[in-house]
Amino acid sequence: MKNIYADLFLNASTQLDKYVKSGEYELRKCVIKIMEKDIPSDIFNLQDKLSIISKSYHDNDNVTKYVKLVRDSLVQYYGYKKLYEICNKEFTSPEILNNNISLPQLMKDLNSLVGLNRVKEKVNSLISYQKIQQLRKTKGLFIPKSTLHLAFTGNPGTGKTTVARIIGQIYKQLGLLSSGHFLEVSRTDLIAGYQGQTALKVKEVMNKSKGGVLFIDEAYSITENDNTDSYGRECLTELTKALEDYRDDLVVIVAGYTEPMKHFFQSNPGLQSRFNTFIEFDDYNEEELAGILISLCHDNDYSINNEILVIVRSYFQKIILQKDANFSNGRFVRNLFEDMVMNHAKRVSQLDNPTISDLKEILTIDVLPLLHTNISSI
Repeated sequence: MKNIYADLFLNASTQLDKYVKSGEYELRKCVIKIMEKDIPSDIFNLQDKLSIISKSYHDNDNVTKYVKLVRDSLVQYYGYKKLYEICNKEFTSPEILNNNISLPQLMKDLNSLVGLNRVKEKVNSLISYQKIQQLRKTKGLFIPKSTLHLAFTGNPGTGKTTVARIIGQIYKQLGLLSSGHFLEVSRTDLIAGYQGQTALKVKEVMNKSKGGVLFIDEAYSITENDNTDSYGRECLTELTKALEDYRDDLVVIVAGYTEPMKHFFQSNPGLQSRFNTFIEFDDYNEEELAGILISLCHDNDYSINNEILVIVRSYFQKIILQKDANFSNGRFVRNLFEDMVMNHAKRVSQLDNPTISDLKEILTIDVLPLLHTNISSI
């Protein structure tokens, strides 16, 4: 999709860069990052920079003009992008357009994920097996009939969705899936409000998923009221049938907490036989949580020093000792990172003329209040 406002957005930021101190804000680089990664924090970063520039150059008419133009073109860029996605989601999924990443790069993406050592080992073995089966097929050798469907178990925030997306694209590159696109659904997407309509709804979801990965998070919610929920039973019956009917060009990945997933598979005799690969996602330890934080900072052009990392590792260790079943692992770290960025923005916005170092560096003062608050609330 060619966004007709992309050039305007990029050109406005380039012009603004010319009117402010050379190399200090790098607005063009920031805009390119927004277009490539589509991460909300990058937009906030741009908005922070524009606010600082407006204050610092309030008496410069050219700067005022281009600050407004960058802000307006940001809205136009995202407005057009969202409208295009709404109008074309039935025909062209952005997932399909962006899944032509090479197999070596996908394997690198998988293996560079923080932690998840047992998961990566299992997935790498699975991929090696599928590679050899495809090679045997080209040589006319026998290939056992097996399902590609997977079950992911473990606590939230442990990377299940991320790994599922990568697997879909890897299977596409191996020729096991025709498109490799990714569709995530929940109970409400599969179950209708009237008897007899659920089967049609499941078929519709399956047709949209064909060629890619259908990811059903908290899959046990389908049968959570199995004593009285005839809609859930109807859904599960149709889903079990579809797992076999669509097996040649579809991977269904069901995911959720470990114990409820065991009950989910016990709820239908034919269900477990459709899944021959079960992967447990472990909780992250304090080093891995710190690694996720470092990665988030790096990806978003922020920096944290070793003093903060020592404090944060100790903090994560305490959190892990006190965690309950609702601990959200990677999501917990992302929430902490976003709070750190907000504190950083509040502090830097008070500076008269912040440098690029000021805009990037997160200080202890941005972090400590968050750690004390979270520990005391557990």
